[in-house]
Amino acid sequence: MAERDKQLPTMFCMQTGVIRLNRIVIKCRILRNVVVATCAMSGKSVVNVEVVSDTVCPWCYIGKRRLEKAMKQFVDRADFKVHWLPFQLNPDAPQEGVNKMESYRQKFGASRVAQMVPAMTQTFANEGMQYSMGGLTGNTRNSHRLLAWAAAKHGLDRQNALAEELFKGYFTQERYINDRDFLLEAVEAAGLPRDEAAAILNTDGIGEQLVKEEIHKYPQVTGVPFFVVNGRYTLSGAQDPAIFAELFRNVLNHEAPAGDVAAPGAS
Repeated sequence: MAERDKQLPTMFCMQTGVIRLNRIVIKCRILRNVVVATCAMSGKSVVNVEVVSDTVCPWCYIGKRRLEKAMKQFVDRADFKVHWLPFQLNPDAPQEGVNKMESYRQKFGASRVAQMVPAMTQTFANEGMQYSMGGLTGNTRNSHRLLAWAAAKHGLDRQNALAEELFKGYFTQERYINDRDFLLEAVEAAGLPRDEAAAILNTDGIGEQLVKEEIHKYPQVTGVPFFVVNGRYTLSGAQDPAIFAELFRNVLNHEAPAGDVAAPGAS
């Protein structure tokens, strides 16, 4: 979980009582009354997953991969609706972009970066991806504008496809996250209309309005990735697929409404 400069692999839920996952006991509180909806046509439960993330956060891309692995385990039981919400690790980052490696060295120090890069390279490789620290980094606001617009106007599937293209380009192809050409290429690759996206980038219209609203939806979030399932349960950090899967299993099995919720194998 990137919190300006670190990953915090913590997890908790927002429900009265206590939930036990993988022998971890977490106290919980109520966020809002949300239940698992059942899709009458398919007979599957609808599971809503909100992901607070930044498009230059490597753990957010890793978290996406691990979330997807977990969701695949429940394709016969659930229809997952994944909604990406904005977070900016550095809202004051320059628009024009700066050297990515040099920026990391200034932020973390050369010795720490020398340890971080091989570790992240291996983490990406474990997920079947090639990590690159080349290219530029900078302000992510425009990428969030496009993600918010995609969800609002074209649906969550198209937004999820755009998130994939943005992450892939930035982390594996050394594309600059605020480069207009790259952003519009990502839009087209995600099956979205380029002309509409160009208009979003040209004005402070609906894209910016949505980002301003969504960025404050979960004010308790100080680092990303941060996952909210059905508005009640949260996981922070790029958790192992098994952690996501165990939470989904509890949700789909309609956990006890109060008191302890014991996951299979928990004690």
